[in-house]
Amino acid sequence: MNLQYSRQAKCVLRLGVATFAACFLSACGLPSSGPTKGQIYAGSVQRQGDAFVIEVNDRVTRATAVAPALTFSQKFTGASQLTSDIIRPGDTLGLSIWENVDNPLMGDLSPTQLNEVQVDSAGNVFVPYAGRLHAAGNTPEALRLLITQRLEEQTPDPQVEVRRLAGDGSSVTMVGVVGAQGVYPIERSTGTLSSMLAKAGGVSVNPEVAEITVFRGSQSGKVWLQDLFNDPGLDIALRPGDRVLVEEDTRAFTAMGATSSQARVPFGSKNLSALEALARVGGLVPVSSDPTGVFVFRNEPAEIAGAVLGRNDLVGAQRMVYVLNLKEPNGVFHARDFVIRDGDTLYVTEAPFSQWTKSISLVTGSLTPIANVETLTGN
Repeated sequence: MNLQYSRQAKCVLRLGVATFAACFLSACGLPSSGPTKGQIYAGSVQRQGDAFVIEVNDRVTRATAVAPALTFSQKFTGASQLTSDIIRPGDTLGLSIWENVDNPLMGDLSPTQLNEVQVDSAGNVFVPYAGRLHAAGNTPEALRLLITQRLEEQTPDPQVEVRRLAGDGSSVTMVGVVGAQGVYPIERSTGTLSSMLAKAGGVSVNPEVAEITVFRGSQSGKVWLQDLFNDPGLDIALRPGDRVLVEEDTRAFTAMGATSSQARVPFGSKNLSALEALARVGGLVPVSSDPTGVFVFRNEPAEIAGAVLGRNDLVGAQRMVYVLNLKEPNGVFHARDFVIRDGDTLYVTEAPFSQWTKSISLVTGSLTPIANVETLTGN
């Protein structure tokens, strides 16, 4: 009986070794986190595939270093800061009128107080005994002279004071991830974008990922919060009716394969390199990652793909696979300089040793029952 078990064990062992050899040579049926490096290269255009597989070098990093350019147009940057004493439609005015007579036209008290006089949409105001006057575009002093001239026809030597109060005609709407959303008046201390942001309590997200969009009529402009403070020219003067939206950057890349984590990962900064992207997912896995097989999958615009490939006959977005070899002398520098873009897929292949370990585990696992039989039979 023992001899029979021994022969069966030897037969199964031979079969196991044959299976191991076949699986190792063809890598068929082995569990994997994705395609191998060879399979990716096999799908290249150079091998009748549908994607260009390009090894990253200094020229490629320069050709692909395209970051989103956020800025304001000349219409925004060329506008001068508003003076605080220009009256506009929607403003609210306060008037005080003194009359040098015993029986004033406007009542027994002196001065007569006219609070919250609204400037209508046409820019006009109504003042008793002075009639309808055009106020928009004038300073409080100019409007004071107009009212005085009109009242002089009714009462001798009137004294008039005009005060401009903050109103709907000189306000800005602040929304998004700011400290306090709301409608804020444009005052002497809040005439620029940065000062209005401060008035609204600043931003409630990491400043490195804050984007600011200003809507003015049918036009809009967007900048990074950091650029707003690095470049004073972007700290634009605000205009009545401006709407300011503060958002958190939504760009992200997808990490897959032999990395410490597989997920959709936010950028977390204005610019992101491939090396930084690897760091954000915990880096390579020492026991399973292949440092020569770091790939970036991307749909590249035709003009950039043409610059990378040295061609001018491409039409439409091209499937590009960029290869980073961290074992090359300059591999880490290339990864540091290669710019990750929104929607990229970062994929790391498994090391050959990892496939070998899986193959051994597959075979030794299948031989375990036979080993137990031999142990029981004493062979």
